[in-house]
Amino acid sequence: MPTFDLPGRRLGTSGGRPGARPLALARRAPWASSAYVAAVQSGAYALRPLPEADRQAVLRAHSTNVDNLRAGRWHTLLTSAFLVEEPLDPAHGAILLGILGGAETVWGSRRTAAVFAFGHLGASLLVYGGLRATDASKETRSAVDVGASYGLNAVLGAAAASLPHRAARAVAAAGVLGLVVRPLVREGRTFTDAGHLAAVLLGLGAGHNGAFTRG
Repeated sequence: MPTFDLPGRRLGTSGGRPGARPLALARRAPWASSAYVAAVQSGAYALRPLPEADRQAVLRAHSTNVDNLRAGRWHTLLTSAFLVEEPLDPAHGAILLGILGGAETVWGSRRTAAVFAFGHLGASLLVYGGLRATDASKETRSAVDVGASYGLNAVLGAAAASLPHRAARAVAAAGVLGLVVRPLVREGRTFTDAGHLAAVLLGLGAGHNGAFTRG
């Protein structure tokens, strides 16, 4: 049977043992991604009944905004990844689960989590540094900044840079970069758009050198 090579894994072989391949695929099921998406949705639905002012206060308290990080609330680098402003609609939930689950199936739970965390933490800190270096408004310094998008974009970038053929890598990397650059060249862009670009670049770097995606 032909093999399908991706970072650190060779899928499509069973080592000649009956039942080995189904067992291996079962072990590669994206349990961590499913649990993560479920946790994000659960948190969103738990906050939904709150009065708007209270819900916004909770979201701001767990945001990686300038005010929180400058005050030393570093726990927000973790908690912000598990909150979203509104419950994910079915399409966005499927996209999040599909991308993370696909990566987890190929790379495994730990490597996928490492890429996600690298992108989320790295982009959050880069945005924080950029905003501190500029004359950001009070509203921007205390803005709500939560969600999975930084980590998700890093996984996309790493996946693009990890494809087995050079031409496919180039096309995929260009496509992913195009998705995050486009919002930056139009009116109404925000600091989170810059964070998405930073996350993709971090992911491309991680996928290129295989720091997280190869075992």
